[in-house]
Order: sequence, then structure tokens, then C-alpha cells
Amino acid sequence: MLDIKYVVANAEAVAQNIKNRFAHGDVPALLEAYQLRNQVLTQLEQLRYFANVIAKQTGKPELDDAGLYGLIPAWLFEPLAIEEVSDCKAKDRVWLVGIGKQIKMLVPDLEKQVGELEQKQEVLARQLPNLTHPDVPLGCTDDDHRVVRLVGTPRQFEFEPEDHVVISERLGLVDFEAGAKVAGQKFYFLKNQMVILDLALQRFAIDVLVRKGFTPVVTPDLAKPSILEGIGFNPRGAETQVYSVANHDLCLVGTAEITIGGMLAGQILDPGQLPVKIAGISHCFRTEAGSAGRESRGLYRVHQFTKVEMFVFCEGDTAVSDAQHEELLAIEEEIFQALEVPYRVLDIAAGDLGAPAYRKFDIEAWMPGRGAYGEVTSTSNCTDFQARRLDIRYRSEEGARPRFVHTLNGTAIALSRGLIAVLENHQQADGSVTMPKALLPYLPWDRIGPVLRR
Repeated sequence: MLDIKYVVANAEAVAQNIKNRFAHGDVPALLEAYQLRNQVLTQLEQLRYFANVIAKQTGKPELDDAGLYGLIPAWLFEPLAIEEVSDCKAKDRVWLVGIGKQIKMLVPDLEKQVGELEQKQEVLARQLPNLTHPDVPLGCTDDDHRVVRLVGTPRQFEFEPEDHVVISERLGLVDFEAGAKVAGQKFYFLKNQMVILDLALQRFAIDVLVRKGFTPVVTPDLAKPSILEGIGFNPRGAETQVYSVANHDLCLVGTAEITIGGMLAGQILDPGQLPVKIAGISHCFRTEAGSAGRESRGLYRVHQFTKVEMFVFCEGDTAVSDAQHEELLAIEEEIFQALEVPYRVLDIAAGDLGAPAYRKFDIEAWMPGRGAYGEVTSTSNCTDFQARRLDIRYRSEEGARPRFVHTLNGTAIALSRGLIAVLENHQQADGSVTMPKALLPYLPWDRIGPVLRR
């Protein structure tokens, strides 16, 4: 969520940012609610002050008629039926008590108006997307993303490479049919060596992150809708990608970003605590509504997978969070370089950032089975957008005024897509799949197979 004072001072820029991101948001309506709320709140505060003056007058009078008249806000003349200075009886207790009672009758209505306007302002403010890094490319299609760099060269096979579905079925690694029978399409069973490989990838990623100063956690797979909303996810509605649990105020999480971000909700961090770096392992559940086609084949787009997620809480300064963002990207690259998988880094266009991200980098790994790159990781700098919604703040020094932290997230490895990258890039002519050297300490074998091609 954006700072309302920033929106008021930069209304045109905020409106243009909404257009650039192809997002929804009504800046004029928000400004109107903000101004009206301030107007009514001012009236309420004036009313309360005048009520205190009246209360004092009923005890030991301190003002004469003219003095009391001068304290009456102009807008109160009509509702209090005060027309002339002669109506003011500063030393008339009966008159003062009567006016006091009238004031008390006005207070609840103004309080209600303030509450309703604050709620409207909150709803409108939550619809606005985050600001956008000035270097982010404009546009909303895959062609609009900027290729930052290409790393590694796609392997030239001496045979026709297979995709991961064919490889895994031939080697007995995944059972899609049983998954569909038990839970429906886009569910699956990992089997045999694939289970060990999956665990090896998890452990490898966690070890890398622990060396980088991250604290490992295993997160809940469920979260309250308020936490999802705070992170920037829509837990309800026709377009949601979130599974809700019937008869419970809980949702299955689509990423550990949700649960880790919620860990510090409502807290003020002490000086010296930042940055807080968390590496979370969680199952991820996504409805993936409307997803279909060759790119969604097999493990690439599924309803459930395991992921190792990075999350950082840092000082509320864009220079600091930009540096943290580069660090998260470097870790993602280190992991896929160690897995010996060619990839490219994309600077994602404004229209495809999603509401929370100020800037987002994706890594797309080369997938020989499809002869194209496919997304395997993403890392986003969300500045203070999530922290404002979750009320996560810090003090830079003892006694300093609390400020909102900046939050960042990044995928160390999404296991379903990591498995695709390993299987397809390391397949051999004899039908086996060799293992990257980085994974050998975590595995009891250096290859899966061979099971010869037919």
C-alpha cells in the first residue's frame, strides 16, 4: 500500500503509474475520500474541544459570552441553533448543559462518518499498485521484458532430446495418472529416484542460503486471508489463484512469501536487527485457473509443488533494498550455475509486475524438451508496499520514530521446475540422466538409469 500523503502530493504520477502497469485504481476517488475524511475529522476534533470548553464552563466559568461565542466553529451554528451572540449565555448553567447535551448527540454521527470514510479510503488505497523502479521497461507482454543477460550455452545434443514427461515416465520417476486419479489433473506422485533428487535439491538450496546468512524455517501451508491480503494476494473472487479451506478462515498458501512475510506482522524491530533474512521451505498450492497448452505440460504448471523461498526485511531505503535485490538475484544465478543449466535473466515489464513489486527479475532456464526458455525463479523488491499493509516497522536507533521496512522475496528453487531443468539438460543418449556435480554430496548415485530408448 502506498503512503496516502505521497498519493496526495503526487496524484498525477500515481495515476500514470497505474496506466503503465495496466492496473486498476481510482486516484480521484481516493483523494475525495481522503479530503472529506479530513474535513469531517476536523469537525469532530473541534466538536470535542468545544465540548471540553462547555464542560469547564459548567463548573467554574472562565469565559464571558463573547469569548464563548468566539470559540464556536462556524459550522456548529446551524446544528446547535445558535444565531446571535446574545444566544450565548456563558454563565448560564442550564443553557450550557443543554448545549453540552446537543454536542454529545452530534459526536456519534461524526465518528461514524469518519470511520466509514477511513474504511473507504483504505479500500481505495489497497487497490493501488506499488510504485515502479525507473529502469523497469514499459509494456505488458513477454516481448516487452528486457533480457539482462544470457548465461551458458544450450547444449547441442547428438540425439533428439526428450521432454521431462517422457523421461520421467520411461524411468519411473513421476506418476501423473495416479495423481489425477487421487486429486485431479495437475497433481502427481514423485517416485523412486525422483524423490531423492527432489530432497537433494532442497538440501542443496538450503545449504547455499545458510552460508549466505539466511535462517532456515519450515512454514505453515495455511494462512489467514488477512495475511494474504497484506502480502498483496487476492484470497477471494473469481480471478483468485488461491485455494480456500471450507468452514475455516484459512487459505492454502501459493508461496512461503506469504507465511514468512506474515511472521513479523505488527512488530517494530529494534535497532541493529535488520536485515532479517529467512529461507523458507513450504508446499505451494495454486489453482492455476485458465492455464493450458504445451508450456503447462507435466510438472511445469501444477497445483502443488515444494519451494525454497528467500525473504528479506531490510531498512526502508530504496538504495538498501535495491542492493538486497541484486543479492537475491545473484543467489538464484549461483544455484542454477551450480546445476549446470543455461539460463537468461529478464527485467520484467511494468504491466507484468503484479501489485506489490517495485521491480522484478525472472530467471528462465533452457528447457531442451520444448526448445525454449521457461521461468524457474523470480525475485521482487516490494519496498514498503507489503510492510504498510502488515504494519512492520523498525527503529534506526534508540528513540527514533519507527519507519516501515522494505520487503523482498526470491525463489531459491521451485522443485517442480528445478527437476525439469535437471532432467532435460542432463539427459544422455543411453536414456540415463547424469547428476550435476553440486548435487553429488546429497545423492547415493551419480545418474538415474539408464533405461534405453525404444
